[in-house]
Amino acid sequence: MLQLLILLNVFFVSFTDKPEKSAPALSERAIEQRQKWDIPIDGADYPVSKLYVDSLRKIGATVHHTSRWFNGATCTMTDMQAAKVADWTFVISVEMTRMDKPSGAPVSKQRDVPSSQAEGVRTLRKDVELVTDKQLALYNLHPLHDLGYHGQGILMTICDGGFTNANTLSCFRQQQELGHFDFTDDADDFYGNTGTHGTQCLGTISGMLEYEYYGAATMADYYLMRSEEAETESPKEMDNLVAALETADSLGTNIFSVSLGYAWFDNDEWSLTYSDLDGRSTRASRAATIAARKGMLVCVAAGNEGNKPWKRLCVPADADSVLTVGAVNGSGVIGSFSSYGPSADGRVKPEVCAVGVNTALINPLGETTFGNGTSYATPLLAGLAATLWSALPDENAMQIRERIIRSASHYGNPDPANHFGYGIPDAYAAYMNTTTIINTPVSSAARKYIQGNTMYIQRNGQRYTILGAGI
Repeated sequence: MLQLLILLNVFFVSFTDKPEKSAPALSERAIEQRQKWDIPIDGADYPVSKLYVDSLRKIGATVHHTSRWFNGATCTMTDMQAAKVADWTFVISVEMTRMDKPSGAPVSKQRDVPSSQAEGVRTLRKDVELVTDKQLALYNLHPLHDLGYHGQGILMTICDGGFTNANTLSCFRQQQELGHFDFTDDADDFYGNTGTHGTQCLGTISGMLEYEYYGAATMADYYLMRSEEAETESPKEMDNLVAALETADSLGTNIFSVSLGYAWFDNDEWSLTYSDLDGRSTRASRAATIAARKGMLVCVAAGNEGNKPWKRLCVPADADSVLTVGAVNGSGVIGSFSSYGPSADGRVKPEVCAVGVNTALINPLGETTFGNGTSYATPLLAGLAATLWSALPDENAMQIRERIIRSASHYGNPDPANHFGYGIPDAYAAYMNTTTIINTPVSSAARKYIQGNTMYIQRNGQRYTILGAGI
């Protein structure tokens, strides 16, 4: 009997509206924080229409996740089904985001993460001096730790590709993990053989080994989220990241750390160009900005392309209002691999740098090792932010971001080559700087003002609220 090969591709379906009346998709914590920082609930906070999503399921589509911010759904279906959906009156567009590959197709292009020592385990002897002392001292975090601030009261989300053994290692305070979410359609168990990268990133924040290792924010609570898929490189992964950002927002996350980035895909027609790095051309970058405007501090790895032909950022490091993080060594020298800006629309990128060269990490065996990459600088910076925010709990995300940038070593004279951006932050100086931040521009692209507890943005002579409403 002849068998027909049916290819199932992945699509993002955009809907016209949200016709149903429903409650906002926000937890009690998220709503309380919106009220605390005077951030209004708007249409983007309401879920996608159940009627529309059920219509996709009824024709045989598999719905992976929805996006309330972009009012759409990511689903798997045949091209014939996709053509039918495109004709529905409540559908704006149907966009393919991942192609199915017949058996025997070549493996996908995987991003190269510099890791001169991360591939091999290097267990250190337990000296009195902690192996993390130098990387925390570079941005002067020890004084805040000495004052008793370690991220307590701050909720973080770490989004990555794999968290092998993160749920069993004694070096993490397991009660501080509040849950995990997998936005991929890979079959691997979340804590199984999904990769070590996320576990190592988590270690820089939450890891503790007696007489040896101490993370940047060991008392912060956290969620773990997986958005990176192992076998393909496709725009669907960016939509997975959108789903992670939206979920983190709904949970009331304060700080979101993501050490992933996108520029090229298995299908070259989807690959990005430098002009796409404007913070607006991809849903992932727009979502990172939306998350920031809804009260979250988003920390993003710049990328590891600085010594390669691309050289530039990877999405969503181009997003506005986030903290994009470059990599330096323990002496403050920029890593040759650290991607640099500016963004395509001229904004300083990265904003700040942290140790991403020879970073002390914890591997899935619970042992200390080393690795290179802006991937590791980013959670270190996120941990700094969590500890600083725990010391200043009444400030909002933009105020914490502003303090970090203003404390940085190049703030008065940002690096014209956009390798360092504003430089290496000083956590204690950021804490001690009690000057009210009013009427001072963050960048020429968007002047941000804080008056009381309210943030305003000015672009091209027009003043806006933080959510983009004209004043």
